[in-house]
Amino acid sequence: MRYLRLIPLLCLLAATAGAAPDAARPLEEQSLAFLEQRLSDIEAELDELASYSLRSGVGTKGHRSDGHDDPDHTEWVEIELGEKVAIDQIALVPTILRDTKRGFVDEGFPVAFRIVVGTRENAEEDGIVVANFTEEDQLSPRIAPLVVPFPSTFADWVRVEATKLSPRGFEGRYFLQLAEIFVFSGPENVALRKPVRASSVPAIEVDHPGAWDRNHVVDGFAPYLMDAAQGEQSVAFVAKPHDRPVFDFDLGKPHPLSQIRLHTVEQSSTVPLSTAGDFGIPKRFTLEGANREDFTDAALLVEHERNGIRDVGPIASFPIKASPYRFFRLTTEPIDAASASDPYLRQIGFAEIELIADGRNVALHKTASTNAVPEFQLREIEALTDGRNFFGAILPERTWIEQLARRHDIEKERPLILAALNQRYARQKNTLKLVYWLLAVLAGGIILTILINRIANMRQVAAIKERLAADLHDELGANLHTIGLLSDLATEAKSDPDELDVILLRIRNQTEKSGSAVRHCTNMLEANHASTNLAENIHRISNRVMRRLKSTISIEGEEHLKKLKPKTCFDLTLFYKECLVNISRHAGATEFTTELKASDKEISLLVRDNGQGISQETAGGIPRSLKRRAHLLGATIAVEKAPSDGTQITLNLKTRKWGLRK
Repeated sequence: MRYLRLIPLLCLLAATAGAAPDAARPLEEQSLAFLEQRLSDIEAELDELASYSLRSGVGTKGHRSDGHDDPDHTEWVEIELGEKVAIDQIALVPTILRDTKRGFVDEGFPVAFRIVVGTRENAEEDGIVVANFTEEDQLSPRIAPLVVPFPSTFADWVRVEATKLSPRGFEGRYFLQLAEIFVFSGPENVALRKPVRASSVPAIEVDHPGAWDRNHVVDGFAPYLMDAAQGEQSVAFVAKPHDRPVFDFDLGKPHPLSQIRLHTVEQSSTVPLSTAGDFGIPKRFTLEGANREDFTDAALLVEHERNGIRDVGPIASFPIKASPYRFFRLTTEPIDAASASDPYLRQIGFAEIELIADGRNVALHKTASTNAVPEFQLREIEALTDGRNFFGAILPERTWIEQLARRHDIEKERPLILAALNQRYARQKNTLKLVYWLLAVLAGGIILTILINRIANMRQVAAIKERLAADLHDELGANLHTIGLLSDLATEAKSDPDELDVILLRIRNQTEKSGSAVRHCTNMLEANHASTNLAENIHRISNRVMRRLKSTISIEGEEHLKKLKPKTCFDLTLFYKECLVNISRHAGATEFTTELKASDKEISLLVRDNGQGISQETAGGIPRSLKRRAHLLGATIAVEKAPSDGTQITLNLKTRKWGLRK
């Protein structure tokens, strides 16, 4: 019984067992352990990835093509890199729509497109296709960048060719829209603020120039805030109103800058935001580099003046191509600094100022100074180079974009894993239910088996008692009756010693016969010690019991009698003996006839005498002892008047039951 406890566990293992994990196999073929581990890995990885914190307010939205009434039109955007450079990854950032039913979704992201790169020196060639996507790839919906890696390839132009467009939610016409295109050469975005050509421009550009300018697709303004999963929060540096704030940086040694990145001041943590989207952003700024601390050898590296609100974003990036310099100076001018009376418009601030060289921020944790006074104590100058913003750590641009793309991929996979797990759990639950039902049936079967076995044992005990009673009655009845008669004779022969000795000797012989009979019955119950030759038993019993009577014995089919089981042979022998004892006691016959016929399936025994008949002890004329013996054999018995005077006893026994020999 203790092994039954293992059945639920074995069934559970059978239900959850699978082949060795293989990530390339369909989810429905994966093991439960693989799915659970994959979900755990996804949850852990999501905790390490940057989040989609979307920009608010106004700013550039990217590029939009002209509209079409159906999707099957080709539109393209081409970026001139200016020089041949090895590129190995392109990221396409979708324009994001706030849908009233679906929430944030992409708008105008191409359904089918390819990315082609090439060089002008091979102008006669069409370029190299580094990626090709069809409708089956199901790239939409998405609000994350699509990152396309490929082997490093030299190119001085990059083109995105859309062959099947998607509809704009507002009017249902089909456009190509992209918020930003990043072209990476290692960690550097070499497409930043490079010239752009496009197959078409939208009609809105006629009435509202700059709304969807094609150059917006490389201005560096993505529709996200940098919200990394790592790092502690840092508030931005904000200066008190000043006419011309200047920020100096000492990098410790010369570095050839390739880019400057200005991270704007957070717009507060309240809803709605309490700070304008362009708060702290200078109207104009210049960046100079020098190797002398007094900047007597300064060189102008960047000069920028923003023309409106569309030049605003959470991260403003500007490319630089400069010789190595150790000292850098950022000179800023507030909005209308000379005439503005509102102190708010004369404040300058940044969350971080990154000076990029060889793909890394060489200003990180370097010394910074300013001629402006912090607005209050928490907004110190050290915030400009601590590598953190309002959300936490500031990531390298390529790493940030890759993390957003990776988040999209595993968030798309996560519900599929959950659905597969729920289906597997439901299947497992049904399996467990089936197991419990099987256990209940098994337990019921065990209980029923025990009861049946107990009843069978009780019946067996009763049968043994009945058999023992019948055997003792049949074997000992005659002997005990004889001993009783001899005892009476011995009492009468007290005066005749010789006669008494004879009677006592006969009593002694009968006693020994009775002991032998008891041992014989015991042996017959325990094993197969008796002779199994029924024919021999019939002749022997006839000679012993009916020695003084004339007998006729006929036996047919002895070869079948030899196949009988010892127990059946024993019971038939005792039945025949009881028939002869009854004849000798009650019939007063002078002769008897025995006919035994045997076949493969049946045995018929007939015993007939010429006496006066026997007393009938039971209804129906069958003596109780014979009826009991026939019952033990499972046979039918009939007692009737013989054709001549006397009694005829017939026993019919089927020697096979359910195809098995008795």
